[in-house]
Amino acid sequence: MHHISRRGMLAGAAAVALGRRAIAQGAPIKIGLMLPFSGTFAALGENIAAAFELCLAERGDRLGGRAVTLVRLDDESDPAKAPQNVNRLLERDKVDVLIGTVHSGVVMALVQAARERDVPLIIPNAGNVAATRELCAPSIFRSSFSNWQPAYGMGKALAAKGVKKACWVTWDYAAGKESGEGFRDGLRSGGGELIQVLTLPFPETNFQPILAQLPGLGVEAVGSFFAGGGAVQFVKDYAAAGLREKLPLCGSGFLTEGVLKPQGAAADGIQTALHYGDGLDNAKNTAFRAAFKQKTGRDADVYAVQGYDAGQMIAIGLDATKGDATAVKPLATAIQAAKIDSPRGTFTLSPSHNPVQTIYLREAKGGENRVIGVAADALADPGTGCKMNLP
Repeated sequence: MHHISRRGMLAGAAAVALGRRAIAQGAPIKIGLMLPFSGTFAALGENIAAAFELCLAERGDRLGGRAVTLVRLDDESDPAKAPQNVNRLLERDKVDVLIGTVHSGVVMALVQAARERDVPLIIPNAGNVAATRELCAPSIFRSSFSNWQPAYGMGKALAAKGVKKACWVTWDYAAGKESGEGFRDGLRSGGGELIQVLTLPFPETNFQPILAQLPGLGVEAVGSFFAGGGAVQFVKDYAAAGLREKLPLCGSGFLTEGVLKPQGAAADGIQTALHYGDGLDNAKNTAFRAAFKQKTGRDADVYAVQGYDAGQMIAIGLDATKGDATAVKPLATAIQAAKIDSPRGTFTLSPSHNPVQTIYLREAKGGENRVIGVAADALADPGTGCKMNLP
């Protein structure tokens, strides 16, 4: 169990009183969208926000019988600014629910606030494993993935093909490290081995020193975690270095997700593992992609799916509490018990509030991440260290 400071307890009690008064007065519920709307992850934040708005629109912009006011805040993917940004949403803007974010370093300020103040938090991307492991709490849910999950699927798929030795290339930050651990575990599950990890500081994109080392490592494949603009540059530089034919490049699905157009021909043939992909044939996905395209003019990607499902999850919770965001235990119990009808396919939540979901094997071809198989079925994050009891 976590410990709440006296100040946090007082703030929580005040929030409960204010929340109940607002419900009684029919005031809108305020939801803070803390996402990157600038910088390397800006496109990701925009798709999450747009899909969340789409989900709300399908419900008449009402949750639990209350109108909804959205407060957008650009977190700039900057962990140093995260505590101030969270405080701004909670103290100045008086939001009732938090939705955020993309960067695994930034999300920790949101997790801390949700734990201390019992504010419902839905994480629509950041895969930092601690949020649903040792820092888990009734108020914290993820609509996305743990960093461990997609990379585990990729490692498992490689091992199933007979790959015995691979390396991992990533930024030196939480998402890259934790993805590497998943990749290692997936390889081991099929008798493979991760023999080298190469990193560079986030968000640096001078990949040449790392690329120069790869041919001499004695590996059969290169796994990687990059996203956004960094993923574009890495894939292009990898191809330009003449490595594609010598060492197959693969990775967690974010390597090619939402960036295939700028990557161009350099991405063709890259296999990745993720909980979403192009060509998934289910009614929910078909309807969602059409609605998202109509709203934004863009094709939906995994970030949009996660934003949409964050909306679905908080709607389930608030419907159960008749719009009372301060009723954390019944809200959490409702979300925990739900089967989420997602464009990715139906998923449930693990006891630590992380999706239990199919991880698909995809191949980049013709500007799409086409699903070519299943890398891991109904995969749950281990939830190591989570100690949470709900009634």
